Amino acid sequence: MIFDEVDVGIGGSVAEIVGKLLKELGNHDQRQVLVITHLPQVASLAIHHYKVSKTQENNQTLSHIHLMDDKMRVDEIARMLGGISITDTTREHAKEMLQI
Repeated sequence: MIFDEVDVGIGGSVAEIVGKLLKELGNHDQRQVLVITHLPQVASLAIHHYKVSKTQENNQTLSHIHLMDDKMRVDEIARMLGGISITDTTREHAKEMLQI
């Protein structure tokens, strides 16, 4: 199952509920769930977290996907929470979200 931009128009506690429901969908045998999201409430509930980025080379757009380790996940969730400036408090919040 693929959900693209599943978080459009939601946030906060609703986003957390959606994330939990998506996680539950993926907990069944023979089912995989791929979610494209911009919300930390959804991303923090994933079993695996991939970061997709794009670059321009020779007039072509190239997409890259990287499996994130635990430290990278904390940094990415913190970035999603805090934007450009990531503080120690933001990182702690990200760690807390990933532990739930």
